[in-house]
Amino acid sequence: MNAFINHFSFEFRTGIRNQTLLLMNYLFPLGFYAMMGLVMPEINPTFLETMIPAMITFSILAATLLGLPEPLVTFREAGIFRSYKVNGVPAVSILVIPALTTIFHMMIVTAIISVTAPLLFDAPAPVNWPGFLLTFLSLAFACAGLGVLIGVISPDSRMTVLWSQLIFLPSMLLGGMMLPYSQLPEAVGRVARLLPATLAMNAFRGLAMDLVADFSTLGSLLVLLAGGVLAFGLAIYLFNWDRRNATRRGHPLLALLVLIPFGIGMFLA
Repeated sequence: MNAFINHFSFEFRTGIRNQTLLLMNYLFPLGFYAMMGLVMPEINPTFLETMIPAMITFSILAATLLGLPEPLVTFREAGIFRSYKVNGVPAVSILVIPALTTIFHMMIVTAIISVTAPLLFDAPAPVNWPGFLLTFLSLAFACAGLGVLIGVISPDSRMTVLWSQLIFLPSMLLGGMMLPYSQLPEAVGRVARLLPATLAMNAFRGLAMDLVADFSTLGSLLVLLAGGVLAFGLAIYLFNWDRRNATRRGHPLLALLVLIPFGIGMFLA
């Protein structure tokens, strides 16, 4: 237990001291939140209805997809994980603890946005806080799993950026943060349900903000949770200690199995 606490404490401090992680965990999400709060209400007045969920969803995506994978690749390529193995640190801890610390940072960012948005931008606060917290944790769990999985399967930092952007950029356009899901064409909307952001925004609307959900909120949460479990399971199974380890328990393409829950989510009523 002491080893786990020390490892967690080290990773948490790294998330603040490391300039890249500080940018992805705090500066980028909060800077984007401030900019959207000043600009978007003038362009789309209905944006305020879901501003808090949208900015929290953006923050989680930025921290987990853009910030979480890169250190995993860097440490593996530098052989640092091999020293962890020599000292008895299990692979599960190497993957789970950075995910937990990232989620903890996101809880701080979420608190900042939730408190300041109603004061600064007159955005409505969540009506149902338990539903809000449940949706936040489900999205953070799913995205942290995806971030860890990307870090495990990526051979280098350039591929990490590619895999992360394949989720991040469509989420910005189709995830319901900037443009409501109801305004998407039906075929595009079905495809958008592959994205964790779409499922989370739907659950936030129905469970936290007292707005009309576009499809099943319970189904959205279940897909997010199933996707997170599968992502972490695949990451642990496919984990390599360093680049010189020529043996793998599975091909990196097995990571595509993580799409199964999200594929099922396309057909939620």
